Amino acid sequence: MSGAAWVDYGQLYVKPEDGSSQLGECFGGQVNGLCGAAVPGGLFLIVSLQAGEVGFTVELHEQEPPVGGEWEEVVEVSYRPAGPVHLVAWANTKTWPLEDLEPVDYRVRYCAVAMDETRTGEPKEGEPSRERYLLQFWPAPPEPDRIVRQTSSHAAYWHEFAREQPPPPPEAQRAAVERRAREEQERADAPARSRGEERDRAEWLPNERPRPLRGSVRSLARLDRGLVESIADADEAAQRDIARWVARRTCVQAKLADVDWIAPALDAMDRDEPLPPPFDDGRVVRERLMTDERIPKTFVAGPHGKGDRYLQQAMALMAVYRALEEDPLRAVCDTLMAGVTTFGRLRHDLLFEELREAFPAVA
Repeated sequence: MSGAAWVDYGQLYVKPEDGSSQLGECFGGQVNGLCGAAVPGGLFLIVSLQAGEVGFTVELHEQEPPVGGEWEEVVEVSYRPAGPVHLVAWANTKTWPLEDLEPVDYRVRYCAVAMDETRTGEPKEGEPSRERYLLQFWPAPPEPDRIVRQTSSHAAYWHEFAREQPPPPPEAQRAAVERRAREEQERADAPARSRGEERDRAEWLPNERPRPLRGSVRSLARLDRGLVESIADADEAAQRDIARWVARRTCVQAKLADVDWIAPALDAMDRDEPLPPPFDDGRVVRERLMTDERIPKTFVAGPHGKGDRYLQQAMALMAVYRALEEDPLRAVCDTLMAGVTTFGRLRHDLLFEELREAFPAVA
């Protein structure tokens, strides 16, 4: 595969279709912080660009290839695919199948160039960015990961991050943890399944107002149809108030509300004013979100049990933008869906409960 890969929040993955894992877990026990291989079956790839397209090449070799002199960052890990795998952008927004990988042990080399250049400024008009990446596979027995070459401060930051992560638990312990997590998720999913069965027995969304919104309103109705209908029946001023409340509560949940460059945006949102800098530039917001060391990087399971993982802090900031959408009903539905994702599969009922307490009219 050779061409451009789309990236969001500076992340790409190589993983099975149903695979998911947290950032820190992927780099546990490693010395390199660019290619995380600590979770079996997956690779977590750090990219400098926060959103957009970068040059990306994947190669499969019969034996170890030489390291090209043009690459400024080079790391190596060991990897064994767990079934068919894909190269995947954050939140599964783009995927590319890696069909030639067999279920055998590989050595993987991840190479990058111009990681600092992208972060320190845009290329001049008419000049392409130099940032690009190479991912190479060849058959080899497992061995520890290593840093072959490191020149940029961006790579140094992530290498330091990796060294701070605890090593992964033994397989028996991991299996027990995963089993308990599955059981908890099944218990948490039971009310939603029950509501889904009720939905299937009844006419879908009898209230006509939310029908045109489709996407987010349908997802919300699968979780709590009664709440969606009550919100749709509320007047526009109430819908706008609910959207703002959800956005702020979501930022509290993601531990963002007191961050000095985020708090003014929440205050502006409450006053129905344009969001102040840096919120007028989405790319700057994404970069600050990923580089501000005060902000945690927490991944949560999606609300509908599909195996997806979402960056909690990114979804919380999305809620702030959604609260300002022009149509109040769309604003409240899209904001609430971003809030549900931020809270995650195991805690979204808490958001619904607190919303009903704050707005008794939609109880």
